[in-house]
Amino acid sequence: MLIEVLKSKIHRITVTESNLNYIGSITLDPLLMEAADMIEGEKVQVLNCMNGERLETYIITGEKGSGTVCLNGPAARKVAPGDVVIVVTYAHMTRDEAIAFKPTIIFPDTVTNKLV
Repeated sequence: MLIEVLKSKIHRITVTESNLNYIGSITLDPLLMEAADMIEGEKVQVLNCMNGERLETYIITGEKGSGTVCLNGPAARKVAPGDVVIVVTYAHMTRDEAIAFKPTIIFPDTVTNKLV
């Protein structure tokens, strides 16, 4: 049997923009993605610390070093620039794999979204 466990987490980053007229997803700075062991197209859960909204979408790669965190499409209705969010991914693994597994968790600067 497989269970779903936390794979990676970007803890408390600030939304820099939202774009309702885009086809969907979250655009992230690839430096954040790399540090958090996330890849383009990966399913993520976005947790809005400001209003309690939780949504699922997928990652697209933004400009490297930009600090970009942009919610696109319908997700743009659930966040506003300046909101602080948590971005998480999960993985399926056996119980034994999960016991030995250590998730990747990063804590960028909440103002600049840069790694500290």
